[in-house]
Amino acid sequence: MNIIKAIIIGIVEGITEWLPISSTGHMILANEFMGITEESFFSSQLFLYVIQLGAILAIATLYFKKLNPFSPGKSPAEKRDTWQLWFKVIVACIPAAVLGLLFNDAMDAVSTPVMVSIMLIIYGVAFILIERKKRVASLTDINNMTYKTALFIGLFQVLSIIPGTSRSGSTILGAMLLGTSREVAAEFSFFLAIPVMFGVSFLKIITNEYIMTGSEWLLLAAAMVTAYVVSLISVKFLMNYVRRHDFEVFGVYRIFLGIAVLLYFFIFK
Repeated sequence: MNIIKAIIIGIVEGITEWLPISSTGHMILANEFMGITEESFFSSQLFLYVIQLGAILAIATLYFKKLNPFSPGKSPAEKRDTWQLWFKVIVACIPAAVLGLLFNDAMDAVSTPVMVSIMLIIYGVAFILIERKKRVASLTDINNMTYKTALFIGLFQVLSIIPGTSRSGSTILGAMLLGTSREVAAEFSFFLAIPVMFGVSFLKIITNEYIMTGSEWLLLAAAMVTAYVVSLISVKFLMNYVRRHDFEVFGVYRIFLGIAVLLYFFIFK
C-alpha cells in the first residue's frame, strides 16, 4: 500500500508541478483521501520536496539541447543565446532566493486548506480575466526577452510562496501580463523551476536530520521516478495545448478545485 501511495503522490507531483493548478491543493486532497497524516513520512518536507528532483530531471531531459550551451550542433550565436537565457533565468531567480528564504517559514505557518482554497480561486479568476481580455503578445521568442522582463517575472514567482498559488501559475500569469506569448510564458516558467526547485530540494536534504530507513528510500525513489515519467507527459501536453488553446480552462478548474477543498474541510472535517 505504501508503494501505491508513493506512486500516486508522484503522479500528482508530475501533473500539478507544471500545470498552473497548484500542487499544494492537490497534495492536500490526495493526502486526505489516502489517509496520510501529518506525522507520516509522505507528509514530511523531505519527501515532498525531494520528489521534485524527478520533475526537474524531466525538464532537463526535454529541453537538454535548448538549455545546453556546449552543444556541438549549435552555432556561436546559438550558444551565446543559450548563455544569455541562463543568465536571465538566474536574474529571475534572485527575488525568490532572497524573499522566498525570508518569508518561507511564515508562509508554511499559514498553509491551511482555507488559504490554499482562496488562492486557488483568486488565481483562477485572474487566468479567466486575462484570457478574456483582448491582447496581442509582444514577446513571442524567448531569446528576445530582456533582463528587465525576466526580473519582473521573477518577482511574480515570489508570489508562489503563498500556499495554493502555484509556482507555474504565478510565473505564467506574470509573464503574460508582461506581454509574453503563452508558449514563452510556459517555457520560461519551466526553466525557472530548475534552479529554484533544485535549490529548495538540496536545502531540505542538507538541513534534514531525519534518518531514512531502507523502505523509505525505496518509497522516495518510486515517487521520484513516477514524477519524472508523468512530468515528461504533462509538459509535452501543456506545450501542445497552449499552441492551440488558452489558459481559461485551467482558471475554471482552479475555481472548482478551490470550492471543493473548502467544502470538503467545512463539511467532512
